Amino acid sequence: MIAERLAEFLSFSDPILLSVTLGVVLLSSTSAIVGTFTFLRKQALVGDAVAHSVLPGICLAFIIGESKNPIYLIIGAFITGWLSINLIHKITKTTRLKEDTAIALVLSVFFGVGIVLLTYIQHSGIPGHSGLDHILFGQAAAITRSDVHVFGMVSILLITSVLLFYKELKTTAFDSDFARSAGMKVSFADLMLTTLTVLAVVTGIQAVGVVLVAAMLITPPAAARYWTHDLPLMIILSAIFGAVSGFMGTLASYVLPNMPTGPWIIVTITGIAFFSFIFAPGKGVLFRLYHQFKVRRRMLTENVLKDMYMAGEKRGNHNNAFTLPEIAAHRRMHKEKLQSGLNKLYLDRFLKKDENGWHFTISGLNKARRLVKIHRLWETYLTRYVGIAPDHVHDDAEAIEHYITPELEKKLTDELDRPEKDPHESEIPYD
Repeated sequence: MIAERLAEFLSFSDPILLSVTLGVVLLSSTSAIVGTFTFLRKQALVGDAVAHSVLPGICLAFIIGESKNPIYLIIGAFITGWLSINLIHKITKTTRLKEDTAIALVLSVFFGVGIVLLTYIQHSGIPGHSGLDHILFGQAAAITRSDVHVFGMVSILLITSVLLFYKELKTTAFDSDFARSAGMKVSFADLMLTTLTVLAVVTGIQAVGVVLVAAMLITPPAAARYWTHDLPLMIILSAIFGAVSGFMGTLASYVLPNMPTGPWIIVTITGIAFFSFIFAPGKGVLFRLYHQFKVRRRMLTENVLKDMYMAGEKRGNHNNAFTLPEIAAHRRMHKEKLQSGLNKLYLDRFLKKDENGWHFTISGLNKARRLVKIHRLWETYLTRYVGIAPDHVHDDAEAIEHYITPELEKKLTDELDRPEKDPHESEIPYD
């Protein structure tokens, strides 16, 4: 049964099904494009406030026009949505209330008024009100071909506006102060983003409803942000994620019995977002864990090399073999951890091993010498220029020595005039 419905869906032989799918994909992708700038402006909650504030506008439009014509409903929703977002800005600027408080206030008041009007409509006997309550959770199945035409025009308007005012939207999204100093009309860019956000929310309500439309606006760019630092690519990825979630949500609601489209769209985009949070290269959880593992492993091996060098200083030569107790004498470390570090250094050819113990290779000795040199230079710098007592500089040097680049190493050496000894009278080894 499921396989048959899947094949039927993918054939798109049903014009009604095609209209629904196309409408949902258009709504999801264009909402994600506008949501990218809303996300970058850190105004995710504003989208939620607008979504709840359009309900009274939709109800008033229906009462006045006595029709569920999508153009009437979009106009009514746009008016109250635009009014709500400007009211939030007005409250924030003219009172001591913070933005989150203003959002909560406006959201609850407008949504409450909308529920009152919706209840009035349901008991008023106005013809054609059936199904109007689906605004709360969406009813993608009710999308008709005429709706798709309206959504298509709105999508073209949104995309064209983003292309025409891309520079202003981009600059104000990242640094409004710079945009203002560069002569850009920041107030106009804010007005444009507000208008586009309201329009995206209003059109998206048909698919996922008032309650969930903010997720369709914000979640795709949140997921895309994990894959790129480039804004144009982020916009494209947001649109793709939105379109995929719209398509998959429609597919799931058609193939699986009694499944709503809107919630499945949100479930799909949430799944994409979680996948991005975990697996995205550079910023994903797994990459960060792997990076942290590599950093800890590098710090371990560098500490072992440094300890071996200092053990060699203590006995007067670095050529003979080092035993585990001799290496461990300079740092409290579990035997298993020390052995792991030694094995990694052996694999990297910084150490070699025989029956007597561990030996430096030439590259290993040079690396160990450099680490000790950096450590003692930094201790000298902290003592001489920062004024920290010699007995308090060791821990700071232990932390920073792993991150000092060759360029900074040279600057330290020149700034300190190539000192021979550190604050503890230990010799600073140079090549």
